[in-house]
Amino acid sequence: MLEAAFWGFAGGFALIVGAVLGLFLEANTRLIALVMGFGAGVLISALAFELAEESFRAGGTSSTVLGLGGGALTFFLGDLVLDKRGAEHRKRSGGQQSEGAAGAIVLGSLLDGIPESVAIGVSLIGGGGVGVAVVAAVFLSNVPEAMSAATGLQKAGHSTRWVLSLWTGVAVLSSLAALFGYAVLGGADEATIGFIQAFAAGAILTMLSDTMLPEAVEGGGSTVGLATVLGFTLAFLLSQAG
Repeated sequence: MLEAAFWGFAGGFALIVGAVLGLFLEANTRLIALVMGFGAGVLISALAFELAEESFRAGGTSSTVLGLGGGALTFFLGDLVLDKRGAEHRKRSGGQQSEGAAGAIVLGSLLDGIPESVAIGVSLIGGGGVGVAVVAAVFLSNVPEAMSAATGLQKAGHSTRWVLSLWTGVAVLSSLAALFGYAVLGGADEATIGFIQAFAAGAILTMLSDTMLPEAVEGGGSTVGLATVLGFTLAFLLSQAG
């Protein structure tokens, strides 16, 4: 279980790294957007070949379809509620967060990060090693995501301490989510595990299309599409080589 918590924190730690970079370095918005697009491509590859494919192998068509749909709908509804409460611009880099409530921004950040961590925890079930591709994808997507959000939160008037506390808290809860995913589902049957894998994949994919990629395209233009394909291609080749 400690291993699951460690890897969950490793993925969440990227949020702290990204926040520090965003707060203390004057990073170019376009560069952040391109790295965000690259990270999204890596994450999409991990969803397809480490989560959805494994879900299908474990639980078959029903678990995969129901999980993908359930994860997507859960994230969509949760995001819709939080957007109306002021979390709509939580990942923006221009300071639009000043329009939203701090509590909603915090909850929105948790909503974005927890499915990824649960997926990391589930990948350890059965005595196998951690899903390295999933951890790497989460890390690479979290750094630019936190950079953009931290920059925007700072421009919105939040203190450096508040921003760092936010991402540290999310990282700790990410660790607990990975631990939860491992501990609670350790004795689950293959169909249930497959459902959870697909559920996490559906939630993450909805998050990418709803919040992360729009911010990346806004900051980096159409070139972000090329960065996304590059990230996907490299991650796919690495997964095949492994």
